[in-house]
Amino acid sequence: MGYIYARWAMLTCGCGRWMHTQGIEELKGEKGVPRWFVRSECRGCGFMVGVDVPAGQEEGVVDRLIWTDEALHRLDRMPPYMAVLVRQEAEERARARGTRVITYESLFPSVTDQQIGWELEAERRLENVPPAVRAMAKVELERTAAERGLRRVTVALMEEVKAKYFGMSARQDKA
Repeated sequence: MGYIYARWAMLTCGCGRWMHTQGIEELKGEKGVPRWFVRSECRGCGFMVGVDVPAGQEEGVVDRLIWTDEALHRLDRMPPYMAVLVRQEAEERARARGTRVITYESLFPSVTDQQIGWELEAERRLENVPPAVRAMAKVELERTAAERGLRRVTVALMEEVKAKYFGMSARQDKA
């Protein structure tokens, strides 16, 4: 007799149906250890349950790719043109890592522990970025530099990232 092995065994309701994840709240547990409170509902009978689990241990509790309440709040506060890009990249990273939960901190992950420096002119240009997106731009620029093995953010890198996200460049050649 053969057995079926499923990597992601799921919560099931007393009526026999799978529980559908409705939301996740990021909590600070004892001694600052992060925890998640996962809210689930049975689509068959409407039974609702909440499960308190250690952060990162969503196996068997979370049925799909989902954002924590805190991550969604952070995403909702971004300008719409930025939110679309951040959502896409965060979901691609989660799928690549094989995780199902996107947290507040995972929106702009640190790819390295190394310190990324800035050219003086690049720092000056960063000051011209609107305050609402300046922190996100800084994180993205430093992340891109680190991924490429660069030790500092340059004006050229800023132009490249700007073109990637906004389809434009600050330098316009005049005919």
